[in-house]
Amino acid sequence: MQQASTPNFQVLKEKLKILADAAKYDASCASSGSNRARAAGGMGNTEGMGICHSYTPDGRCVSLLKLLLTNHCIYDCKFCINRVSSDTPRAGFQPSEVVWLTLEFYRRNYIEGLFLSSGIAGSSDATMEKLIRVARDLRLKHRFGGYIHLKVVAGASQELIHEAGLWADRLSANIELPVQGDLDQLAPAKTIAAATQSMSQIDERSSEVREDNKKMRVQTKFAPAGQTTQMIVGATPSTDAAILGASEKLYQDHKLRRVYYSAYSPIPHADAVLPSEKPSLVRENRLYQADWLVRFYDFKAHELTTAEAPNLALDLDPKSAWALGHRAFFPVDINTADREALLRVPGFGVRNVDRLIEARRFRRLRVEDIRRLRVAWNRARFFVITADHNPDALLLDHDLLGNRLKPAAEQLSLFDLRQTAASGEL
Repeated sequence: MQQASTPNFQVLKEKLKILADAAKYDASCASSGSNRARAAGGMGNTEGMGICHSYTPDGRCVSLLKLLLTNHCIYDCKFCINRVSSDTPRAGFQPSEVVWLTLEFYRRNYIEGLFLSSGIAGSSDATMEKLIRVARDLRLKHRFGGYIHLKVVAGASQELIHEAGLWADRLSANIELPVQGDLDQLAPAKTIAAATQSMSQIDERSSEVREDNKKMRVQTKFAPAGQTTQMIVGATPSTDAAILGASEKLYQDHKLRRVYYSAYSPIPHADAVLPSEKPSLVRENRLYQADWLVRFYDFKAHELTTAEAPNLALDLDPKSAWALGHRAFFPVDINTADREALLRVPGFGVRNVDRLIEARRFRRLRVEDIRRLRVAWNRARFFVITADHNPDALLLDHDLLGNRLKPAAEQLSLFDLRQTAASGEL
Protein backbone atom coordinates (compact mmCIF):
# COMPACT_ATOMS: atom_id res chain seq x y z
CA MET A 1 0.00 0.00 0.00
CA GLN A 2 1.58 3.27 -1.14
CA GLN A 3 1.73 6.38 1.00
CA ALA A 4 -0.11 9.39 -0.38
CA SER A 5 2.20 12.38 -0.77
CA THR A 6 1.44 15.24 1.62
CA PRO A 7 0.17 18.41 -0.12
CA ASN A 8 0.50 21.98 1.13
CA PHE A 9 -1.79 21.95 4.15
CA GLN A 10 -2.77 25.63 4.17
CA VAL A 11 -3.68 25.59 0.47
CA LEU A 12 -5.60 22.37 0.97
CA LYS A 13 -7.51 23.86 3.90
CA GLU A 14 -8.72 26.78 1.79
CA LYS A 15 -9.79 24.48 -1.03
CA LEU A 16 -11.58 22.21 1.41
CA LYS A 17 -13.50 25.13 2.87
CA ILE A 18 -14.80 26.15 -0.57
CA LEU A 19 -15.40 22.74 -2.14
CA ALA A 20 -16.95 20.98 0.86
CA ASP A 21 -19.40 23.86 1.20
CA ALA A 22 -20.16 23.79 -2.53
CA ALA A 23 -21.04 20.08 -2.33
CA LYS A 24 -23.78 20.54 0.26
CA TYR A 25 -26.47 21.14 -2.37
CA ASP A 26 -26.29 17.57 -3.68
CA ALA A 27 -28.63 15.34 -1.69
CA SER A 28 -28.07 12.08 -3.60
CA CYS A 29 -25.65 10.81 -1.00
CA ALA A 30 -26.12 7.56 0.94
CA SER A 31 -24.08 4.41 1.33
CA SER A 32 -26.57 1.58 1.66
CA GLY A 33 -26.41 -1.54 -0.45
CA SER A 34 -22.71 -2.32 -0.68
CA ASN A 35 -20.62 -4.94 1.11
CA ARG A 36 -17.08 -4.35 -0.13
CA ALA A 37 -14.70 -6.16 2.22
CA ARG A 38 -11.35 -4.89 3.47
CA ALA A 39 -8.46 -6.39 1.52
CA ALA A 40 -5.58 -7.94 3.45
CA GLY A 41 -3.21 -5.11 4.32
CA GLY A 42 -5.71 -2.51 3.10
CA MET A 43 -7.96 -0.08 4.95
CA GLY A 44 -11.65 0.76 5.11
CA ASN A 45 -14.85 -1.14 4.52
CA THR A 46 -18.44 -0.22 3.73
CA GLU A 47 -20.04 -1.69 6.85
CA GLY A 48 -20.41 -0.60 10.47
CA MET A 49 -20.57 2.78 12.16
CA GLY A 50 -18.01 5.34 11.12
CA ILE A 51 -18.25 15.26 6.66
CA CYS A 52 -21.51 14.59 5.85
CA HIS A 53 -23.88 12.28 7.66
CA SER A 54 -26.22 10.00 5.76
CA TYR A 55 -28.75 7.44 6.89
CA THR A 56 -29.20 4.06 5.30
CA PRO A 57 -32.69 2.53 4.91
CA ASP A 58 -32.18 0.53 8.11
CA GLY A 59 -31.52 3.74 10.06
CA ARG A 60 -27.74 3.32 10.32
CA CYS A 61 -25.72 6.53 10.30
CA VAL A 62 -22.67 6.73 8.06
CA SER A 63 -20.15 9.52 7.63
CA LEU A 64 -18.83 10.51 4.22
CA LEU A 65 -16.29 13.05 3.06
CA LYS A 66 -18.45 15.00 0.63
CA LEU A 67 -16.57 17.14 -1.88
CA LEU A 68 -16.55 18.69 -5.29
CA LEU A 69 -13.41 18.05 -7.27
CA THR A 70 -13.84 21.58 -8.62
CA ASN A 71 -16.57 24.22 -8.56
CA HIS A 72 -15.45 25.68 -11.89
CA CYS A 73 -18.18 24.90 -14.41
CA ILE A 74 -18.88 25.68 -18.04
CA TYR A 75 -22.66 25.44 -17.55
CA ASP A 76 -24.93 28.28 -16.45
CA CYS A 77 -27.70 26.45 -14.58
CA LYS A 78 -29.71 29.17 -12.89
CA PHE A 79 -30.36 27.13 -9.72
CA CYS A 80 -26.67 26.30 -9.15
CA ILE A 81 -24.32 28.33 -6.96
CA ASN A 82 -21.42 27.11 -9.12
CA ARG A 83 -22.84 28.26 -12.47
CA VAL A 84 -20.36 29.96 -14.79
CA SER A 85 -21.95 33.38 -14.26
CA SER A 86 -21.79 33.16 -10.45
CA ASP A 87 -19.29 35.27 -8.49
CA THR A 88 -18.71 32.51 -5.93
CA PRO A 89 -15.05 31.87 -4.92
CA ARG A 90 -13.51 29.17 -7.12
CA ALA A 91 -11.19 26.31 -6.30
CA GLY A 92 -10.17 22.91 -7.62
CA PHE A 93 -8.50 19.83 -6.18
CA GLN A 94 -5.94 17.68 -7.89
CA PRO A 95 -6.97 13.99 -7.74
CA SER A 96 -3.96 13.28 -5.50
CA GLU A 97 -5.21 15.85 -2.99
CA VAL A 98 -8.63 14.20 -2.72
CA VAL A 99 -6.92 10.83 -2.25
CA TRP A 100 -4.78 12.24 0.57
CA LEU A 101 -7.76 13.87 2.28
CA THR A 102 -9.84 10.70 2.10
CA LEU A 103 -7.09 8.56 3.61
CA GLU A 104 -6.25 11.04 6.35
CA PHE A 105 -9.88 11.58 7.34
CA TYR A 106 -10.42 7.83 7.37
CA ARG A 107 -7.33 7.17 9.52
CA ARG A 108 -8.74 9.61 12.09
CA ASN A 109 -12.10 7.79 12.06
CA TYR A 110 -13.92 10.89 10.79
CA ILE A 111 -15.42 9.13 7.77
CA GLU A 112 -16.35 5.77 6.31
CA GLY A 113 -16.09 6.78 2.69
CA LEU A 114 -16.12 9.42 -0.03
CA PHE A 115 -18.84 11.18 -2.00
CA LEU A 116 -17.22 12.96 -4.93
CA SER A 117 -18.89 15.20 -7.48
CA SER A 118 -17.64 18.04 -9.65
CA GLY A 119 -18.45 21.01 -11.76
CA ILE A 120 -17.61 20.52 -15.43
CA ALA A 121 -14.32 22.19 -16.19
CA GLY A 122 -12.99 21.88 -19.74
CA SER A 123 -14.98 18.91 -21.01
CA SER A 124 -17.24 16.24 -19.57
CA ASP A 125 -14.80 13.43 -20.33
CA ALA A 126 -11.79 15.28 -18.91
CA THR A 127 -13.67 15.93 -15.66
CA MET A 128 -14.94 12.36 -15.47
CA GLU A 129 -11.41 11.02 -15.97
CA LYS A 130 -10.22 12.97 -12.92
CA LEU A 131 -13.06 11.63 -10.78
CA ILE A 132 -12.21 8.11 -11.89
CA ARG A 133 -8.52 8.67 -11.13
CA VAL A 134 -9.37 9.44 -7.50
CA ALA A 135 -11.37 6.23 -7.08
CA ARG A 136 -8.89 4.09 -9.01
CA ASP A 137 -5.90 5.35 -7.01
CA LEU A 138 -7.73 4.78 -3.73
CA ARG A 139 -8.59 1.22 -4.71
CA LEU A 140 -5.37 0.14 -6.44
CA LYS A 141 -2.57 2.21 -4.94
CA HIS A 142 -3.89 2.44 -1.38
CA ARG A 143 -6.13 -0.63 -1.26
CA PHE A 144 -8.96 1.43 0.16
CA GLY A 145 -12.03 -0.70 0.84
CA GLY A 146 -14.32 2.04 2.10
CA TYR A 147 -17.41 3.33 0.36
CA ILE A 148 -17.01 5.50 -2.77
CA HIS A 149 -19.84 7.32 -4.50
CA LEU A 150 -18.98 9.02 -7.80
CA LYS A 151 -21.14 11.50 -9.65
CA VAL A 152 -21.46 10.74 -13.35
CA VAL A 153 -20.69 13.93 -15.27
CA ALA A 154 -23.35 14.96 -17.77
CA GLY A 155 -22.21 13.99 -21.28
CA ALA A 156 -19.43 11.61 -20.19
CA SER A 157 -18.67 8.75 -22.56
CA GLN A 158 -19.98 5.23 -22.07
CA GLU A 159 -16.44 3.88 -21.67
CA LEU A 160 -15.74 6.23 -18.77
CA ILE A 161 -19.07 5.46 -17.09
CA HIS A 162 -18.23 1.77 -17.29
CA GLU A 163 -14.81 2.33 -15.75
CA ALA A 164 -16.27 4.47 -12.97
CA GLY A 165 -18.49 1.57 -11.93
CA LEU A 166 -15.46 -0.68 -11.47
CA TRP A 167 -14.08 1.50 -8.67
CA ALA A 168 -17.20 3.11 -7.16
CA ASP A 169 -19.78 1.43 -4.94
CA ARG A 170 -22.48 3.75 -6.21
CA LEU A 171 -22.93 6.02 -9.21
CA SER A 172 -25.41 8.83 -9.71
CA ALA A 173 -26.47 10.88 -12.71
CA ASN A 174 -28.62 13.79 -11.56
CA ILE A 175 -31.74 14.48 -13.59
CA GLU A 176 -32.18 17.77 -11.64
CA LEU A 177 -35.79 18.56 -12.67
CA PRO A 178 -38.78 16.37 -13.57
CA VAL A 179 -39.65 17.65 -17.05
CA GLN A 180 -37.63 18.99 -19.95
CA GLY A 181 -39.55 22.28 -19.92
CA ASP A 182 -38.13 23.00 -16.46
CA LEU A 183 -34.59 22.34 -17.69
CA ASP A 184 -35.14 24.47 -20.76
CA GLN A 185 -36.02 27.32 -18.44
CA LEU A 186 -33.30 26.91 -15.81
CA ALA A 187 -30.55 24.75 -17.36
CA PRO A 188 -30.85 24.96 -21.16
CA ALA A 189 -27.53 23.14 -21.73
CA LYS A 190 -28.85 20.00 -20.02
CA THR A 191 -31.41 17.45 -21.14
CA ILE A 192 -33.32 14.71 -19.39
CA ALA A 193 -32.43 12.45 -22.31
CA ALA A 194 -28.70 12.80 -21.58
CA ALA A 195 -29.20 11.96 -17.90
CA THR A 196 -31.38 8.95 -18.62
CA GLN A 197 -28.93 7.73 -21.26
CA SER A 198 -26.23 7.61 -18.57
CA MET A 199 -28.66 5.77 -16.28
CA SER A 200 -29.38 3.25 -19.03
CA GLN A 201 -25.68 2.64 -19.57
CA ILE A 202 -25.16 2.02 -15.85
CA ASP A 203 -28.16 -0.30 -15.66
CA GLU A 204 -27.17 -2.25 -18.77
CA ARG A 205 -23.60 -2.70 -17.58
CA SER A 206 -24.80 -3.81 -14.15
CA SER A 207 -27.00 -6.44 -15.78
CA GLU A 208 -24.14 -7.63 -17.99
CA VAL A 209 -21.82 -8.01 -15.01
CA ARG A 210 -24.44 -9.94 -13.03
CA GLU A 211 -24.92 -12.36 -15.93
CA ASP A 212 -21.17 -12.76 -16.45
CA ASN A 213 -20.64 -13.42 -12.74
CA LYS A 214 -22.99 -16.41 -12.93
CA LYS A 215 -20.47 -18.10 -15.23
CA MET A 216 -17.18 -16.89 -13.72
CA ARG A 217 -15.29 -18.04 -10.66
CA VAL A 218 -13.76 -14.60 -10.16
CA GLN A 219 -16.55 -12.12 -9.49
CA THR A 220 -16.50 -8.59 -10.93
CA LYS A 221 -17.95 -5.68 -8.99
CA PHE A 222 -19.74 -2.93 -10.87
CA ALA A 223 -21.40 -0.22 -8.76
CA PRO A 224 -22.66 -2.86 -6.28
CA ALA A 225 -24.74 -0.27 -4.38
CA GLY A 226 -26.58 0.68 -7.58
CA GLN A 227 -27.36 4.15 -8.83
CA THR A 228 -29.30 7.16 -7.60
CA THR A 229 -30.41 10.55 -8.86
CA GLN A 230 -31.60 13.87 -7.48
CA MET A 231 -34.54 16.13 -8.26
CA ILE A 232 -34.80 19.72 -7.09
CA VAL A 233 -38.17 20.57 -5.58
CA GLY A 234 -39.71 24.03 -5.66
CA ALA A 235 -37.44 25.78 -8.15
CA THR A 236 -40.17 25.55 -10.79
CA PRO A 237 -43.97 25.27 -10.65
CA SER A 238 -43.86 21.52 -11.41
CA THR A 239 -46.32 19.67 -9.19
CA ASP A 240 -45.77 16.70 -6.92
CA ALA A 241 -47.74 14.65 -9.44
CA ALA A 242 -45.16 15.46 -12.13
CA ILE A 243 -42.25 14.76 -9.78
CA LEU A 244 -43.62 11.41 -8.58
CA GLY A 245 -44.54 10.38 -12.13
CA ALA A 246 -41.00 11.10 -13.30
CA SER A 247 -39.54 9.18 -10.36
CA GLU A 248 -41.77 6.17 -10.94
CA LYS A 249 -40.66 6.00 -14.56
CA LEU A 250 -36.98 6.19 -13.52
CA TYR A 251 -37.46 3.30 -11.10
CA GLN A 252 -39.20 1.23 -13.77
CA ASP A 253 -36.87 2.01 -16.66
CA HIS A 254 -33.46 2.15 -14.96
CA LYS A 255 -33.79 0.22 -11.68
CA LEU A 256 -32.61 3.18 -9.60
CA ARG A 257 -31.87 2.47 -5.96
CA ARG A 258 -33.16 5.87 -4.83
CA VAL A 259 -34.46 9.18 -6.09
CA TYR A 260 -33.46 11.98 -3.72
CA TYR A 261 -35.60 15.09 -3.39
CA SER A 262 -33.88 18.34 -2.53
CA ALA A 263 -35.88 21.43 -1.62
CA TYR A 264 -34.59 24.35 -3.67
CA SER A 265 -32.24 26.51 -1.64
CA PRO A 266 -32.11 30.21 -2.66
CA ILE A 267 -28.64 31.27 -3.76
CA PRO A 268 -26.96 34.70 -3.75
CA HIS A 269 -27.67 36.93 -6.76
CA ALA A 270 -30.24 34.45 -8.05
CA ASP A 271 -31.99 34.91 -11.36
CA ALA A 272 -35.35 36.66 -11.11
CA VAL A 273 -37.14 33.58 -12.47
CA LEU A 274 -36.25 31.62 -9.32
CA PRO A 275 -38.34 31.78 -6.12
CA SER A 276 -36.97 34.06 -3.43
CA GLU A 277 -37.87 31.72 -0.56
CA LYS A 278 -37.08 28.09 0.14
CA PRO A 279 -40.09 25.77 -0.25
CA SER A 280 -41.45 24.01 2.81
CA LEU A 281 -39.35 21.11 4.01
CA VAL A 282 -42.62 19.37 4.79
CA ARG A 283 -43.16 19.08 1.04
CA GLU A 284 -39.77 17.42 0.64
CA ASN A 285 -40.65 14.98 3.43
CA ARG A 286 -44.03 14.17 1.88
CA LEU A 287 -42.33 13.35 -1.41
CA TYR A 288 -39.99 10.94 0.36
CA GLN A 289 -42.97 9.28 2.05
CA ALA A 290 -44.88 9.04 -1.24
CA ASP A 291 -41.77 7.67 -2.95
CA TRP A 292 -41.60 4.95 -0.27
CA LEU A 293 -45.24 4.01 -0.94
CA VAL A 294 -44.51 3.65 -4.66
CA ARG A 295 -41.40 1.55 -4.09
CA PHE A 296 -42.55 -0.77 -1.29
CA TYR A 297 -46.33 -0.53 -0.81
CA ASP A 298 -47.59 -1.23 -4.34
CA PHE A 299 -49.02 2.25 -4.81
CA LYS A 300 -48.93 3.88 -8.24
CA ALA A 301 -47.73 7.45 -8.40
CA HIS A 302 -50.99 8.68 -9.93
CA GLU A 303 -52.98 7.32 -6.96
CA LEU A 304 -51.37 9.72 -4.51
CA THR A 305 -52.53 12.94 -6.13
CA THR A 306 -55.57 14.05 -8.13
CA ALA A 307 -56.17 16.42 -11.02
CA GLU A 308 -57.85 18.79 -8.56
CA ALA A 309 -55.04 18.48 -5.99
CA PRO A 310 -51.79 17.70 -7.88
CA ASN A 311 -49.63 18.39 -4.81
CA LEU A 312 -49.41 16.16 -1.75
CA ALA A 313 -51.20 17.31 1.40
CA LEU A 314 -48.84 18.97 3.85
CA ASP A 315 -50.96 18.24 6.93
CA LEU A 316 -51.32 14.48 6.35
CA ASP A 317 -48.93 11.74 5.32
CA PRO A 318 -49.71 10.42 1.81
CA LYS A 319 -51.10 7.06 2.93
CA SER A 320 -53.53 8.63 5.41
CA ALA A 321 -54.56 11.17 2.76
CA TRP A 322 -55.24 8.32 0.31
CA ALA A 323 -57.26 6.44 2.92
CA LEU A 324 -59.44 9.48 3.62
CA GLY A 325 -60.08 9.85 -0.09
CA HIS A 326 -61.03 6.17 -0.49
CA ARG A 327 -63.15 5.44 2.57
CA ALA A 328 -65.23 2.88 0.69
CA PHE A 329 -62.11 0.67 0.62
CA PHE A 330 -62.29 0.35 4.42
CA PRO A 331 -62.61 -1.21 6.92
CA VAL A 332 -60.22 -4.05 6.00
CA ASP A 333 -60.54 -7.36 7.84
CA ILE A 334 -57.03 -8.25 8.98
CA ASN A 335 -57.94 -11.93 9.23
CA THR A 336 -59.00 -12.31 5.59
CA ALA A 337 -57.63 -9.38 3.55
CA ASP A 338 -54.81 -9.94 1.06
CA ARG A 339 -51.37 -8.39 1.46
CA GLU A 340 -52.02 -5.58 -1.03
CA ALA A 341 -55.09 -4.42 0.91
CA LEU A 342 -53.29 -4.58 4.27
CA LEU A 343 -50.42 -2.47 2.94
CA ARG A 344 -52.91 0.34 2.35
CA VAL A 345 -53.97 0.57 5.99
CA PRO A 346 -52.52 3.69 7.68
CA GLY A 347 -50.11 2.64 10.41
CA PHE A 348 -49.32 -0.76 8.86
CA GLY A 349 -45.74 -1.16 7.65
CA VAL A 350 -44.37 -3.80 5.30
CA ARG A 351 -42.80 -5.85 8.08
CA ASN A 352 -45.95 -5.50 10.21
CA VAL A 353 -48.08 -6.85 7.38
CA ASP A 354 -45.80 -9.81 6.72
CA ARG A 355 -45.78 -10.72 10.42
CA LEU A 356 -49.55 -10.31 10.61
CA ILE A 357 -50.12 -12.65 7.65
CA GLU A 358 -47.84 -15.24 9.24
CA ALA A 359 -49.53 -14.95 12.65
CA ARG A 360 -53.08 -15.31 11.35
CA ARG A 361 -52.26 -18.78 10.05
CA PHE A 362 -52.52 -20.01 13.63
CA ARG A 363 -55.39 -17.96 15.11
CA ARG A 364 -57.89 -15.22 14.45
CA LEU A 365 -56.15 -12.00 15.38
CA ARG A 366 -57.47 -9.62 18.00
CA VAL A 367 -56.53 -6.06 18.96
CA GLU A 368 -54.01 -7.27 21.54
CA ASP A 369 -52.24 -9.30 18.83
CA ILE A 370 -52.00 -6.24 16.59
CA ARG A 371 -50.60 -4.13 19.42
CA ARG A 372 -47.88 -6.72 20.03
CA LEU A 373 -46.69 -6.17 16.46
CA ARG A 374 -46.05 -2.51 17.38
CA VAL A 375 -48.44 -1.26 14.76
CA ALA A 376 -49.43 2.42 14.96
CA TRP A 377 -52.81 1.37 16.33
CA ASN A 378 -54.06 4.92 16.95
CA ARG A 379 -54.15 5.36 13.18
CA ALA A 380 -54.96 1.82 12.09
CA ARG A 381 -57.97 1.31 14.39
CA PHE A 382 -60.24 3.44 12.21
CA PHE A 383 -59.58 1.29 9.14
CA VAL A 384 -59.51 -2.36 10.26
CA ILE A 385 -61.71 -5.14 11.55
CA THR A 386 -60.28 -7.68 14.01
CA ALA A 387 -61.86 -10.60 15.80
CA ASP A 388 -62.88 -8.23 18.60
CA HIS A 389 -62.97 -4.81 16.92
CA ASN A 390 -65.16 -3.26 14.24
CA PRO A 391 -64.95 0.51 13.81
CA ASP A 392 -68.16 2.50 13.77
CA ALA A 393 -69.10 2.77 10.10
CA LEU A 394 -70.26 6.32 10.69
CA LEU A 395 -66.82 7.28 11.94
CA LEU A 396 -65.27 6.48 8.55
CA ASP A 397 -67.48 9.12 7.01
CA HIS A 398 -67.02 11.68 9.74
CA ASP A 399 -65.24 14.94 8.87
CA LEU A 400 -63.31 14.76 12.13
CA LEU A 401 -61.49 11.57 11.12
CA GLY A 402 -58.90 13.58 9.18
CA ASN A 403 -58.21 15.69 12.25
CA ARG A 404 -57.77 12.56 14.36
CA LEU A 405 -55.06 11.36 12.00
CA LYS A 406 -53.14 14.63 11.79
CA PRO A 407 -51.40 14.56 15.20
CA ALA A 408 -49.62 11.37 14.09
CA ALA A 409 -48.52 13.03 10.87
CA GLU A 410 -46.97 16.28 12.03
CA GLN A 411 -43.87 17.54 10.27
CA LEU A 412 -41.02 15.08 10.79
CA SER A 413 -37.40 15.93 11.16
CA LEU A 414 -35.23 14.41 8.44
CA PHE A 415 -33.95 11.82 10.93
CA ASP A 416 -37.48 10.95 12.10
CA LEU A 417 -38.61 10.61 8.50
CA ARG A 418 -35.86 8.11 7.71
CA GLN A 419 -36.58 6.24 10.94
CA THR A 420 -40.27 6.06 10.00
CA ALA A 421 -39.36 4.89 6.52
CA ALA A 422 -36.89 2.35 7.93
CA SER A 423 -39.52 0.91 10.26
CA GLY A 424 -42.06 0.76 7.45
CA GLU A 425 -44.79 2.25 9.65
CA LEU A 426 -46.47 4.42 7.03
